[in-house]
Amino acid sequence: MIRVLVVEDSATARAFLVALLSTEPGVVIAGEATNGLEAVAATKRLRPDVILMDINMPEMDGFEATKWIMRESPTPIVVMSATTDVRDVTVSMRALRAGALALLEKPSAAGPARLDGSIFQFVSTVKAMAAVRVVRHRQERSVPAPLVSAAQAMREPRVISVAASTGGPAALGRILSELPASFPVPILVVQHIAQGFVEGFVAWLDAMSALSVKVAEQGELVAPATVYVAGDGRHMGVSDALRIVLDGATPIGGFRPSASYLLESAAAAYGETTLAVILTGMGHDGVEGLRAVRSAGGRILVQDEATSVVFGMPGSVIAAGLADEVLPLSAIGRSLLEICGQTRQSEG
Repeated sequence: MIRVLVVEDSATARAFLVALLSTEPGVVIAGEATNGLEAVAATKRLRPDVILMDINMPEMDGFEATKWIMRESPTPIVVMSATTDVRDVTVSMRALRAGALALLEKPSAAGPARLDGSIFQFVSTVKAMAAVRVVRHRQERSVPAPLVSAAQAMREPRVISVAASTGGPAALGRILSELPASFPVPILVVQHIAQGFVEGFVAWLDAMSALSVKVAEQGELVAPATVYVAGDGRHMGVSDALRIVLDGATPIGGFRPSASYLLESAAAAYGETTLAVILTGMGHDGVEGLRAVRSAGGRILVQDEATSVVFGMPGSVIAAGLADEVLPLSAIGRSLLEICGQTRQSEG
């Protein structure tokens, strides 16, 4: 049985969430909390398998509660937002960086019957996150790691294609915050995230990074020092003319946008000057696309197991024998600088 702690200040919304989860086989409600302070105390007392956390609450909001819980009583946390407004989503993104695993749109009892599968996706995500192993969050310290093969073995890349899922927002935020405004290569990103949250996610990344971060637009010419993030409901790739291609074709492996679509497209357009980066995430999206990168002579960096929230995507790449280098999160930004012929010192 999966024991869920529901944290929500609205009595109506809390009752709906409890009723929704209580009907799911294999799920029981371990407890309820009305604010972050209660959530911290209840987590210590009840030891739930997963926490469903609202963000905007009195006394202590979901962001602060997430920080406390991940320091004191590490537990899988799924944060909820009742709106996809950019300002609210950026606050939720701070909770992901503090250690929450996923961001979901809060289901509403007031809305019409949901026939689009969103309720199923909501409950499925909560159940899946209960199985994720989480660790205590302390102040991060960057530990120098040797950078050898990738920086020495490939030509300077002309594009970096990044794929991530669970845990990806925090990892991307960390990496992009370490790259200077003069970074000479465009970065294309597929991040699996709940429908409607891309704009807020992009605004959050843009505020953290010296690079320009934007939602990709059809036909725009890719440019250095710019991060292009795939939007909702369409695959993202790049043409031979180095322009963004958005495609509403069938989902690949259940995903649209798909990491494999991006990686195959980048390999076709950039060949051996393609650099692929696979970050933390569930599943194996990207593996097929990486075969195209390998065939084209490009390079593949993978986040290591110790720093991945979920080792599904990176692990599947390693298992397929496609990884050129496996690095901790703290070393990936520095590796990108080295591979692209830059160092932090050159910025200063």
